[in-house]
Amino acid sequence: MFNIIITFKKTVMNGKILSLIAAVFFILASTQTFAQEKTILCFGNSLTAGYGLAKEEAWPMLIQEKISQAELNYNVIQSGLSGETSAGGLSRIKWVLKDPIDVFILELGPNDGLRGLPLSQTEKNLQQIIDYVKSKNPEVKIILAGMRVPPNMGPEYSNEFQTLFEKLASKNKARLIPFFLEGVAGNKELNLDDGIHPNKEGQKIVANTVWKYLKPIL
Repeated sequence: MFNIIITFKKTVMNGKILSLIAAVFFILASTQTFAQEKTILCFGNSLTAGYGLAKEEAWPMLIQEKISQAELNYNVIQSGLSGETSAGGLSRIKWVLKDPIDVFILELGPNDGLRGLPLSQTEKNLQQIIDYVKSKNPEVKIILAGMRVPPNMGPEYSNEFQTLFEKLASKNKARLIPFFLEGVAGNKELNLDDGIHPNKEGQKIVANTVWKYLKPIL
């Protein structure tokens, strides 16, 4: 009789120990998963902010959906500000970026071009933004959104504006999206009434474009 009781107690005790061990492993696994989560910062202007749309309809959040579907452990931070120039971005990055990030998607410059600002200063500002991000994490992976300006800015200015992004990408070993608004710019059905900002469907195309360059480095 006593042997049966002792055996029963041992079984209960062993069960509790196994449950405790399982709980510890679960906590450790959860902690490890949380620690391994990486960060993607989408830093830009109204195109990144999703002007005229709900936040979840803008391309950064659509990228987050693709990441979740692919079961990748990345968190996307959407940091777009309407009207932002490269100079404004340089000032803002210093308070936006408090901690190191793993992937940096830089979408700035269009407002400089539309205002006809000196491109040498635009290039300098963008480089300083990149330098600041690298100072937080030298191993950060960078994707640069190449942009274009309307032809009425003049052929010389337009060509220089486009090559600006190519030079920055080459200098910083960044992945270049040749034209961020590929397949969207100039299409009335894919833009808001202002003809500049992508609508909900246009944002989906932008997200697909970004994803093509982002997915291989995740």
